[in-house]
Amino acid sequence: MKKIITISREFGAGGGTIGHAVAQELGYEYYDKEIILQAARSANLDTETLLKWDERVPANFGFAQSLFDFYNKPLGEKIYAIQAQVIRKIGEKGNCVIVGRNADDILKEYDNTLHVFISADSYWRMEHMQAKMPDVSTSKIAEELRTIDRARKKYCAYFTNKEFGEASSYDICLSSSALGIQTCVDILCKIAREEA
Repeated sequence: MKKIITISREFGAGGGTIGHAVAQELGYEYYDKEIILQAARSANLDTETLLKWDERVPANFGFAQSLFDFYNKPLGEKIYAIQAQVIRKIGEKGNCVIVGRNADDILKEYDNTLHVFISADSYWRMEHMQAKMPDVSTSKIAEELRTIDRARKKYCAYFTNKEFGEASSYDICLSSSALGIQTCVDILCKIAREEA
């Protein structure tokens, strides 16, 4: 049985929805934005600051800032380090689904893990997000798709030296537009329940 499931996802591909459903079906804890709140409490930072830097790279990283001095690191790096600590604590407890925040890389040495990537074609993602946010214009949603995907790619590359969405980085890659949300949930639950 897989005790830790991490889900990386394209924006609008339903990764959070899939992760939440998998957690419910397996009786696991589900973590997404909760990681931010735990990290905020750990570091005595306000949630607004953490949300601003969530899945973003440090804006002004320079040579003068020592990689070995936590207090002189850019805020984005401090937040990443704090989130990584929180993710490891969650991973140690097990029986969890963690969405985003490079959890697959942070927990790569842990046993009984299943690292997942969820993608979907652009048209499907647009429709999915329009259903979730009916008051937001199509052009605004299209802009968000591009902006958030670009930020996630940079975030992954900066902190892991890996390419976001590259199949070799995950145990399984699923297309929610080709398979549908429920089929993705069913596949992941079946794999999670199998003994290694």
